[in-house]
Amino acid sequence: MTDTFDYHVLGIGNAIVDVLSQTDDDFLVAEGLAKGSMNLINAARAEALYAAMGPAIEASGGSAGNTIAAVGNLGGRGAFFGKVCDDTLGQFYRHDMRAQNITFDTVPLKKGESPTARSMILITPDGERTMNTNLSACVELGPDDIDENIVAGSAISYFEGYLWDPPLAKDAFRKAADIGHAHNRKVSITLSDSFCVDRWRDEFMTLIKNGTVDILLANDAEIKALYQTADLDTALKAIQQDCALTAVTHGVEGCFVIDKDGVLAVPTTPVTNLIDTTGAGDMFAAGFLYGHAKGLSNEVSANLGNLAAGEVLGHIGPRPQRSLQQLAEQKGLL
Repeated sequence: MTDTFDYHVLGIGNAIVDVLSQTDDDFLVAEGLAKGSMNLINAARAEALYAAMGPAIEASGGSAGNTIAAVGNLGGRGAFFGKVCDDTLGQFYRHDMRAQNITFDTVPLKKGESPTARSMILITPDGERTMNTNLSACVELGPDDIDENIVAGSAISYFEGYLWDPPLAKDAFRKAADIGHAHNRKVSITLSDSFCVDRWRDEFMTLIKNGTVDILLANDAEIKALYQTADLDTALKAIQQDCALTAVTHGVEGCFVIDKDGVLAVPTTPVTNLIDTTGAGDMFAAGFLYGHAKGLSNEVSANLGNLAAGEVLGHIGPRPQRSLQQLAEQKGLL
């Protein structure tokens, strides 16, 4: 893919401020939470959970937002569509995106309307994260927020599967995908989590099989959920028939890249200081998509993804704290 575009990757997703707190399994049990799940909650539940949880830090998050911020950290050109409110959290979020040199011009909601979304993320000692998200302003993202010039100028438009929950966002997704394909650009989606797959399996399969999705990103649990199988090899063989290019992360073992030529296993360097898995999949997506937009091989792109994911596993928070570009250059990947 030649560099004849304005942006390497455009992300379209939920603009969420993460509220991260370390806790234990007993707290999850007491609150009736399934470890590793992403739960959509209302404002009252958000307030109750926030009051019950321990000390926390705030960080700009949201799956696609994390990915695009990391594209900027890698040295790439990124853009983002996501809905915030013009409140304190919304201003905080906008500042964080623009500080990574990301174009983020989505018109915010006015104060007094739905507030900027937040997600209470509970991190257990094993590094697993359990998310409890009040979408608020996010659900207002719609077709009018899709800037045709930015989509047309992006090598890859990347959508998070969580967008399939708010109805307006589906129309935004389809509009952007149509624009992207009309300009010979690629469209990518992440399955987001296995619970999201369970909610929208049939619609995700339609998007994949009808060619709306050119590049699919998932982890091993999500791809197995998509094909309703407990066997990973079965799922990988199935997605090879249905999608042009797929990357499936496989925990500490690395990832698989699947295309018409076969299944490529790309191992990763073991992480010795696992603290928090929040954002790891988002970081992998950033490295893989950025590499693909730059015309790098599937293997190098996967190694970029593995490197980015490894960085974020070593600290609290969903976004890199070191320069991914420098790390990649040191490894000879860029």
